[in-house]
Amino acid sequence: MAPTSSPLPDLEPVPLTTALFDLDGTLADTAPDLAFALNSVLEEQGCAALPFEHIRPVVSHGAAALIRLGFGLRPQDPGFAPLRARLLEIYRANLARGTRLFPGMEELLAALERQGMKWGVVTNKPAWLTEPLLEALGVASRACCIVSGDTTRQRKPHPEPMFHACAVAGSRPGECLYVGDAQRDVEAGRQAGMKTLVALFGYLDATDRPAEWGADGMVAHPLEILDWVTRND
Repeated sequence: MAPTSSPLPDLEPVPLTTALFDLDGTLADTAPDLAFALNSVLEEQGCAALPFEHIRPVVSHGAAALIRLGFGLRPQDPGFAPLRARLLEIYRANLARGTRLFPGMEELLAALERQGMKWGVVTNKPAWLTEPLLEALGVASRACCIVSGDTTRQRKPHPEPMFHACAVAGSRPGECLYVGDAQRDVEAGRQAGMKTLVALFGYLDATDRPAEWGADGMVAHPLEILDWVTRND
């Protein structure tokens, strides 16, 4: 369990040493496999599959949001729990069926490593899905930290996972950049005292207003993160 105390924010600007990434919709394009899992459950229940473009914007919000999209059910509704469990069962069996790092992400990670920067993952995805997925993608051993949704008591948008990532990585919050595709990512990073970027290539929907989230910047492609780090180092 992560320590309960939180590091004090840095008082002076310091060079960036660590890049931290959300997983779904930022580091990796997991939408194909989560869409496959949802449509598999729909078809098992005698319902029509949903178009991929309807599912993609919801993926960052997790299994509960997918069940709500597909069946109109909330966690407190009868029937929700078994449908969610079945979705996760199918997804776990198909974690890397179509999931890949976003185009340009491998080049970004390699460039950060050449520059001596550390990188890691902070996600709300549970560890029993996060860790095998990163292993399947071949990047788990390269990450300086992997913080999942059940690693700490709180999840994003609470900053506790961010502070835990700092502790594992050996970095101060002010040395870290956090990149994510949801408002909770920006909130968690800002509350921890990190620089934040919005991944516009991720799973935003038409109702999102990323310019209003208070991030330090927005990027349309992973390699733009490298440009931003270079300009702000």
